[in-house]
Amino acid sequence: MIYLSKLLNQKVWDMYGRVVGRLDDLLVDNTEQSMPPIKALLLKESSGGSLLIDAGSLVTLWPSITLNRRSEDPMIYQPTGHELYLKQRVLDQQIVDTEGKRLVRVNDLQLARKNQIFLLTGVDVGGFGLVRRLGLDTAAKAAAKLFDKKLKSNVIPWEDVASIEHDDPLRLKVSQDRLVQMEPTDIAAILDGLDHQTSKALLEGFTDEQLADTLEESSSEVQQVVISYLEPERAADILEEMDPDEAADILAELDEGKSEELLSLMEDDDEEDMRTLLRYPETSSGGIMTTEFAWVPAHFDVEQALYHLRTNEDALEDEFMYYVYLLNPEMQLMGVISLRDLVTAPLDTPLSTWFDDDVVIVSPNDPQEKVAYLIAKYNLMAAPVVDPDTQEMLGIVTVDDAIDIVLPTAWKKKIPRFAGR
Repeated sequence: MIYLSKLLNQKVWDMYGRVVGRLDDLLVDNTEQSMPPIKALLLKESSGGSLLIDAGSLVTLWPSITLNRRSEDPMIYQPTGHELYLKQRVLDQQIVDTEGKRLVRVNDLQLARKNQIFLLTGVDVGGFGLVRRLGLDTAAKAAAKLFDKKLKSNVIPWEDVASIEHDDPLRLKVSQDRLVQMEPTDIAAILDGLDHQTSKALLEGFTDEQLADTLEESSSEVQQVVISYLEPERAADILEEMDPDEAADILAELDEGKSEELLSLMEDDDEEDMRTLLRYPETSSGGIMTTEFAWVPAHFDVEQALYHLRTNEDALEDEFMYYVYLLNPEMQLMGVISLRDLVTAPLDTPLSTWFDDDVVIVSPNDPQEKVAYLIAKYNLMAAPVVDPDTQEMLGIVTVDDAIDIVLPTAWKKKIPRFAGR
């Protein structure tokens, strides 16, 4: 393989063995391809000027860089504006390894020849790439041989690379297309390692749903920056796509004027849910509950309940359907049934069979630690939150949110979400 570090500042020879200049950079185009072709060579002339040579003149890159033309008759390249300068715009830059799901720094670039065309094949992000850049690769190989070690380059194929340059819209769009294939948790981890401007630029090409899923897994700081940066109408739409408890946490951190603006732009039902959650202290059960939960009228039988869950809009929005709650017309909790028990029960079985006076419940004003303790004690996937005065069911606290309470802050966003996100 050929590496860019070995080519930079090397003499470029014409067909008669005369020096045309020294290589200063290589330009590639069609960066959305898995192996973009080299389009031009940027040369530094002995006079101090620069020269762009069309890669169609290139005969060899290694061990010498030679052209098929005379030095006085170069094939000049005319840039289109879509080219990527490898030394200037890629070398030493941070990129996303979409396969490894990590943020890395480019230490070198790998090139290859296919027929008469030279291609960019990958980026070297390993320590040996840096050693090669410093010109110490021969010494490193000798030392490795002495100690019976094998040096390896850590090369990521170009097709697994996502650029994060926020001032390069053309390639950023390609990167966004690659990033959205990753899990929201992995995208969020990468965002947490970027500056605010780059984070915002990367997320601009996401759909509302993709952005909502990513923000749910992101740090509070990233959430605030992104929501504050978006147009209010889109910010409100994204908050509506998020789990209500996550969205309410973001709104609670915003200044009151901004929070009210976003609430006023939401659909009535979503706004009501948000305002309900915002009424409770952050350290209470109500502060971490979600208002999305699966419920059916308590007087139904199993067949009616299953049909209701398949067709009711509220039920379809619940991504955490481990339990189904049985409510009377006043939305008071009468009982609870696991989804497994429901789907395996005879269709004509009345739901009143599952009425239980001993359902574990919490009040919205109970401390978070209490609901976490109860979920752990009774091995629950969720605990219902019930208004102590009206007995109306307000929401549920899920096990993942309960676990968050007892973990250090730095780990909270690393817990897998159980809601099918």
